[in-house]
Amino acid sequence: MKYSANSVWENKDKYDIAVVGAGHAGCEAALAAARLGFRTVMFTVSVDSIALMPCNPNIGGSSKGHLVREVDALGGEMGKVIDRTFIQSKMLNQSKGPAVHSLRAQADKAEYSKAMRQVLEDQKNLDIRQIEVTDILTENGKVTGVQTYSGAVYPCRAVILCTGTYLKARCIYGEVSTDTGPNGLQSANYLTESLKSLGIKMYRFKTGTPARIDKKSIDFGKMEEQKGDERVVPFSFTTDPENVQIEQASCWLTYTNETTHDIIRTNLERSPLFSGAIEGTGPRYCPSIEDKVVKFPDKNRHQVFIEPEGLSTNEMYVGGMSSSLPEDVQYAMYRSVPGLENAKIVRNAYAIEYDCIDARQLKSTLEFKNVEGLFSGGQFNGSSGYEEAAAQGLIAGINAARKLQGKEGIVIDRSQGYIGVLIDDLVTKESREPYRMMTSRAEYRLLLRQDNADIRLTKIGHEVGLIGEERYQKLLEKEKLIREEIRRVEHTNIGTSEKVQEVLEKYESTPLNSGTTLAELIRRPELSYEKLDEIDEKRPDLPFDVREQVDINIKYDGYIKRQMRQVEQFKKLENKKIPENINYDEIQSLRLEAKQKLNEIRPSSIGQASRISGVSPADVSVLLVYLK
Repeated sequence: MKYSANSVWENKDKYDIAVVGAGHAGCEAALAAARLGFRTVMFTVSVDSIALMPCNPNIGGSSKGHLVREVDALGGEMGKVIDRTFIQSKMLNQSKGPAVHSLRAQADKAEYSKAMRQVLEDQKNLDIRQIEVTDILTENGKVTGVQTYSGAVYPCRAVILCTGTYLKARCIYGEVSTDTGPNGLQSANYLTESLKSLGIKMYRFKTGTPARIDKKSIDFGKMEEQKGDERVVPFSFTTDPENVQIEQASCWLTYTNETTHDIIRTNLERSPLFSGAIEGTGPRYCPSIEDKVVKFPDKNRHQVFIEPEGLSTNEMYVGGMSSSLPEDVQYAMYRSVPGLENAKIVRNAYAIEYDCIDARQLKSTLEFKNVEGLFSGGQFNGSSGYEEAAAQGLIAGINAARKLQGKEGIVIDRSQGYIGVLIDDLVTKESREPYRMMTSRAEYRLLLRQDNADIRLTKIGHEVGLIGEERYQKLLEKEKLIREEIRRVEHTNIGTSEKVQEVLEKYESTPLNSGTTLAELIRRPELSYEKLDEIDEKRPDLPFDVREQVDINIKYDGYIKRQMRQVEQFKKLENKKIPENINYDEIQSLRLEAKQKLNEIRPSSIGQASRISGVSPADVSVLLVYLK
């Protein structure tokens, strides 16, 4: 039970910004606020849970790798820390086009958390406090501070909520239910009521995690070894690639089978997912093994990835077999998988329910519309994943600081980054399940590649104040080298010499009947900038990242230009701003549903209004006429 009002006392330490939560969103938010010069305090239920990875032991992956690169380009920390603590790295989707290439790294979970905590503890202007925040204090609709479980009041001018999966958290497997956060950590049980009293609408979501198995009990001889890339690409644009060429740990691939599925089907009534014991809505794109078996009855097997949790532990993560089945069923189910016949569970799989918000209550800056100075980021906003959380935390931290600076908030739009797609989707579309980032959600994904995140966003990071002058000048030099090399390649003529024909034959490319440019050869699918090195006599010595950009920009030139024309049309609608005080009820030609949705979400532009479910193209046309 929290302390009564008469035990309230005011903490004499003065802060500008309070960050509630120390997960991946909280870490980025607190670092951004402190680095921008504001006295910041970060609250956590346990300092041992800072940057905790309660589920999968990796950073990045399809589309998520894009987010980590973008966080780094804006001046965030996640990319730098995973570069120091990864144990295996892979560039996914390399057989496909560059738009969907995504970096993914296995983390040493303990080392990642330890390294991030050290960064936070060393950061000027930042204090860390282990105690539960129970109340958000406001006056006249504006944040004035926070109150903790002990009764202490911390006055501040802005608050960033990054509570993750801790609010009224409940962990469940079988008939076992405990009111705890992930990994058995303390849940935060009081803040929800404070938020509801401020008029904030809450959801109840669910996620889950598989069991952890003792490495000594696994027969890896029955599994397929999964090794990392020979040449590792770092996440951070500031990391020297030579520093990440390490001896890597292996992961392993095995499969469920019909015996596994029969065990699950036989015990479905004992699963809280199907018995009704779990009320929260789970993630569609990261389902439990029970969900997979029920929803895909025609599939006779599912992939199972066995991944190390770190170099100093024998715990192995059973990727693909998240579950909330009872302990005895978990044993039977896991032991039916090849290589896991003698598996010993270290930690049971479980589902976790938690309170989060309807993110449509937020502006695109991640500030609440009805509570000035209150910002929000991460899984609390109804998203899933460490990377989505870090991206939101960074933007919330930047914009809380900018509000106190008296500056307009930073909004990354959908044509600038996956961060823009993520936040725009959250604040305009109703999420009835945890939101997961995917490349298919980005309309302009050929422009939003993970390889050019620095070119797209570092200038914004510099403008904000998180990117130093030296790094910014390096970016400008890189852009100059790319422009100059593209120009040279486009004007370098290649003849029909014997050497040229030999190179073309080597890569099974059609011989030349007449001269052409180097750029035209690069555009051939089977050729590339690198492959034509031996016939390009005047090629300068350029860094790999410059060469990569030259190749992509030349090879996909037509597609890139087409997408840039689409962005121009998109920008026209985004730049048509809607006044904050507009009364949609006065616009007679708008349909009733459109009025309701527009009044609820209060879009900032015509572009954002057009993406709201329930607002038709005809409604957008009416709005345009009205605004004129």
